[in-house]
Amino acid sequence: MSTNTGQSQHQRITTALSRAEFESALRAKGTSYHIHHPFNVRLNTGQCAPAEVRTWIANRFYYQACIPRKDAAVMANMPDRAERRLWILRILDHDGHGDYEGDDAGGIESWIRLGEAAGLSRDTLTSLELVVPGVKFACDAYVNFARQVPWQEAVCSSLTEMFAPQIHKDRLASWPEHYPWIDPAGLSYFRSRIPLASRDVDHGLRVTLDYFKTAEQQQRALDILQFKLDILWCMLDAIELACAEANR
Repeated sequence: MSTNTGQSQHQRITTALSRAEFESALRAKGTSYHIHHPFNVRLNTGQCAPAEVRTWIANRFYYQACIPRKDAAVMANMPDRAERRLWILRILDHDGHGDYEGDDAGGIESWIRLGEAAGLSRDTLTSLELVVPGVKFACDAYVNFARQVPWQEAVCSSLTEMFAPQIHKDRLASWPEHYPWIDPAGLSYFRSRIPLASRDVDHGLRVTLDYFKTAEQQQRALDILQFKLDILWCMLDAIELACAEANR
C-alpha cells in the first residue's frame, strides 16, 4: 500500500499567513494529490489491464454518486441564500439539469457513459456490486464530514478541485492511445470537468480565504484539505488492492 508523503512534509502554522501566503500553502498541498499515486501513474501511462480500468471506473462511480449528496449536505448548512445559489450549481453539474439530455445530463450520467464505453453495463455500475469496502468507507466518511462541520470547512475540503484539471487533461491525452478499446466518446466526463473545476475553485478559494484568518484556523484549513486528499488517496489504495487480489 502506498504512502501519501505530502502529509508528513507539512510544517505547522504558528503565525497567521497573509492571504497570498495562505493560498500558496493550500496550493502546495498538490504534492499529496492522488495524481501521484502509483495506481494513477499506471492508469495514465497505459499499464493497466482492461479489468483494472473497469475496476477503477466502477469504484469511482460510487464517489461520483456521493458528490451531489455531499454538496446537498454542505448547502443544508448554508444560511446565506447567495452562497446557496452558487453552491447548487455543483449539485446540478452531477445530477443534471434542464432536459437532462446531452450535456445537461450531468456528471453521473457522463460517468455511466464512460463505464459503458469501457464495457461495463449501466446496471453493473448503478448496482454498486463492484464497489470495494475501502472505497465505500472513504466516500461515506466524506459525506458525513460535510454534514457535521461548519459549511465553510466543508467548502474548504472541496479545494482538491485546484489540482483536478491536470489529472483530467492527462486522461484525455493518454487514454485514446493506451486504451483504444474504450470508445473516445466516453471520455466526455473528463473534458467537461476542466472548466467546471476552475469555476468551483474560484468560489471555494474565496470562502476559504475569507473565513480562515488566524494561524489556528489556517492550520485547520490545511488539515481539512489534507483529509480530503487522504480520502482520494485511500480510495486508490483500496482499488489497487482489489486489482491485485483479482490478479492472484
